[in-house]
Amino acid sequence: MNILALTSQKGGSGKTTLAGHLAVAAEAAGAGPVAVIDTDPQGSLTDWWNERQASTPAFLHASVATLDTDLARAHDLGFNLVIIDTPPAITDMIEQVIALSDLIAIPTRPSPHDLRAAGTTIAMVEAVAKPLVFIINAANPRARITGEAAVVLSQHGTVAPVMIHQRTDFAASMIDGRTVMELPRAGKSAAEISSLWSYLNGRLTQRSAPTIISDGFARLSPGRPNGETRWNGVS
Repeated sequence: MNILALTSQKGGSGKTTLAGHLAVAAEAAGAGPVAVIDTDPQGSLTDWWNERQASTPAFLHASVATLDTDLARAHDLGFNLVIIDTPPAITDMIEQVIALSDLIAIPTRPSPHDLRAAGTTIAMVEAVAKPLVFIINAANPRARITGEAAVVLSQHGTVAPVMIHQRTDFAASMIDGRTVMELPRAGKSAAEISSLWSYLNGRLTQRSAPTIISDGFARLSPGRPNGETRWNGVS
């Protein structure tokens, strides 16, 4: 059984949206059965799951005191993948989630605030030597900072070669428990999520991969003349 955690100290980075979408994409790709765990007290992923009409993914209740046994139970129940959503804070639960996960995905919006906030999460992941991957989320391909963010993050780990762009269909689909793949007309957003899952599945299967910056990132040069982009916290 593989365990994928979405963590970020920054609120609004898209952890919950990506957790739900990746779970549905994984099921559609034949990687199930898939279960999701919501460790955020706000319960947004729980609310999304309660609105769903589809029977998958499954939902597992877990607590900080029993997370290890809860995951062992998921394994015994035959789940192939568990995706864990986490709160935007540094807590004992997040530390435990990171320690128990096979891959840590850090959604990051291309903004200085998100990049600074990533520093603490990176340190926690590196402290337990877990593989991580950054996901550039809510991206604007025409914005210079999108490329700068990829350059900065690539100094600390792999940047997923699939950007998730800012579109209203993500939020619209989540309202009633769906995803962009389940809308009447699945478009570019659905294709991005499917491609992102395919990449993450490869990471989970291989458990190792070189640092990658996609062509879309590479075409955007960093902001400093010497090729260095720097923000406090991530440098």
